[in-house]
Amino acid sequence: MSSSDETTITTLLHEKARAIHDKNADAAMAFSAPDVVRYDLAPPLARSGEAARDRGNLIAWFDTWRGPIRYELRDIAVTVSGDIGFAHGFVCIGGTKTDGHAVNVWARLTTCLRKRGGAWTIVHEHVSTPFYMDGSLRAAVDLNP
Repeated sequence: MSSSDETTITTLLHEKARAIHDKNADAAMAFSAPDVVRYDLAPPLARSGEAARDRGNLIAWFDTWRGPIRYELRDIAVTVSGDIGFAHGFVCIGGTKTDGHAVNVWARLTTCLRKRGGAWTIVHEHVSTPFYMDGSLRAAVDLNP
């Protein structure tokens, strides 16, 4: 385990968060491997490869926000073994939607990375919210870490 690799991965995740904050689709996607698999908040259940790196889809989501997007990482823990790394923690997604509605939602984030050719890239990303198990199937968007 290399603390240098852990630092590199932590920096990569924060740079991606900054790119999302700034609505910079190219910078946000630059951290994903060509064969990335993404389990995101929005349907479908999974996207992989080019579908997971769909710039147009990301820009369409950016366009639903006024101004920058709050994309704050918290409690990120990174583990590295050889050329495999993973990180987990929380992300707050917030800001003002184009309809004026204020949003502030905490979600769970797990990111798996692989070091290829000396560079770390995201090969799997999972962002999710829990839901209430009371039969309502409501997303538990009122939780905070």
